[in-house]
Amino acid sequence: MEKRGVESLLLVFVILGLLVGQSAASFKTCYESCFLTCMISERSLLKCGAKCLKKCIFDTYSSHTLKHTDYFCKLGCATSLCTNLSTKLDPAAEKVEGCVNSCSETCSKN
Repeated sequence: MEKRGVESLLLVFVILGLLVGQSAASFKTCYESCFLTCMISERSLLKCGAKCLKKCIFDTYSSHTLKHTDYFCKLGCATSLCTNLSTKLDPAAEKVEGCVNSCSETCSKN
């Protein structure tokens, strides 16, 4: 009986570890997918960049973990500094993710 409880607890930790790993990579995946899909219909770098930053920043950092002022600071910073990194053929998700993380650091200091 105790063995079963330990196995269940271990399984919970493994699942939590997988979820934490996914959240770290989820901005890049979210942005890349959103940007490429948006470019098919919108064809506007600025619109797609801003739309996907808004979606992916909010999705990555849920409203429970992010204060509204931090969210808007990060969104404003990312919109002004990071949208120009993407091109029509390359969303440059890794560069955008680095830029967004830099904005996150800047906003958390203020």
